[in-house]
Amino acid sequence: MQQSQLLAASMHSDPDTCDLLVIGGGINGVGIANDAAGRGLSVLLCEQDDLAAHTSSASSKLIHGGLRYLEHFAFRLVREALGEREILLAKAPHIIWPLRFVLPHERHLRPWWMLRAGLFIYDHLGQRVRLPGSRAVKLAEDNPLRPDLLRAFEYSDCWVDDARLVVLNAMQAHAVGASILPRTRCIAARREGAWWQVTLQTASGLREVRARGLVNAAGPWAAKVIEDALDLPSPHALRLVQGSHIVLPRLYAGDQAYILQNVDQRIVFVLPYEDDFTLVGTTDRDYRGDPAEVKPTRDEEDYLLAVIGHYFRQTVDRQQIQHSYAGVRPLLDDDDSNPAAVTRDYTLSVQGQPDQPPLLSVFGGKLTTYRRLAESALAHLQPWFGQMGPAWTAKQPLPGGDFASPLALEQELEEAFPWLTQAQRRRFVRSYGRLCWRFLAEARSAADLGEMFGAGLTAAELGYLCRDEWAQSVDDVLWRRSKLGLHLNAVEQARVAEWMQENAPADS
Repeated sequence: MQQSQLLAASMHSDPDTCDLLVIGGGINGVGIANDAAGRGLSVLLCEQDDLAAHTSSASSKLIHGGLRYLEHFAFRLVREALGEREILLAKAPHIIWPLRFVLPHERHLRPWWMLRAGLFIYDHLGQRVRLPGSRAVKLAEDNPLRPDLLRAFEYSDCWVDDARLVVLNAMQAHAVGASILPRTRCIAARREGAWWQVTLQTASGLREVRARGLVNAAGPWAAKVIEDALDLPSPHALRLVQGSHIVLPRLYAGDQAYILQNVDQRIVFVLPYEDDFTLVGTTDRDYRGDPAEVKPTRDEEDYLLAVIGHYFRQTVDRQQIQHSYAGVRPLLDDDDSNPAAVTRDYTLSVQGQPDQPPLLSVFGGKLTTYRRLAESALAHLQPWFGQMGPAWTAKQPLPGGDFASPLALEQELEEAFPWLTQAQRRRFVRSYGRLCWRFLAEARSAADLGEMFGAGLTAAELGYLCRDEWAQSVDDVLWRRSKLGLHLNAVEQARVAEWMQENAPADS
């Protein structure tokens, strides 16, 4: 049997048969599902928890080339990431926007010439159209850093709402025909002729699905899926590296971010966060255990507080930590003794003979390069799916992203719904873009949006998140579809949970 014969006629009308079954609802899984569905393949994606429940919502919230990767000579990865930075900024101006970084210089850590050379390479290694280049600056006397820091560099990267990037890709995949199944676990899969016979565990029981190809994008669980669910040897080992972040009250005025060098050669980002806060991270430590149970350690929190205390004039202590989170990065194990130096590049592995249905597994990867990873994955699967369409995601906006500028869209919202508060308009643009019309369109006053839970969250918005964005729990809403958990008190959060229980669909 030839590879091309495995495609045959796609069976889009059969809900239990698909061309491609994707395991994993993080950024790589939804990216592959989206690209494949848009090329005409029938796609089913299953995720054991919520979309972006783990690694993909626990990042530093950056779309960046990875300046520090240059020290490890990862030029290919940095070049690809810099090119994607421009593409993603155009695709999703609602959830991705430019961020200017300040890199203060300390002579005993890295010499001035080395930083200048690295930033020159960073400016010119990949495409840069929308973002200004780097420059040397003298720090003003009133800057928030300690007074003996006199010189710094500035350069550009981008901020991203990481969990919303995942959800928007899932929404786009669904719009072009993919079935998205959160809280659905793949418990077994085996080859039967030209098919994968897959057993899924859902809230209502077991479901059998046949797929012509299988994609394992389970992140930290990728090797476990191969070994346990598929009963095959994993072609690669994963190195699980924990990265933790803390959220502090806002440390400084201004929209700039800081990238701080530490004596152990690691770097720490300090980022403006949700208007009233500052996000600090990340750490790098090997992790052993269930990735779903990862939490910041006291040592990690103390490490991040110490970096802030070293650089900033303002003193900070543990009592100021408003929130913290940790994620497990599933990195390809390259036997480096330093977790911070383990490659952030990705590897795609295809297992299967030409006459067998393929298994493609994703090892490693990062938010910034998810789209290119998806294109590469489908190139690897091309021999089995010769009738798939061409690549299409580079120029297609993500849902809600079809507008000229955030400011222009805010003005449009103000004209259409003058009774919205300025804070609501800004948050709606930054979270939903044009998607906010889905829950605003029929409203003629604030009262028409229903119950107000706090921080501008209304029943209309909450209903939209449950109906159109697969939100099922209070954490789905307050920590992934939004970060309103930082703004709502315990009573308000409990009322959100109560409302969701009262209004849950009958089949949820």
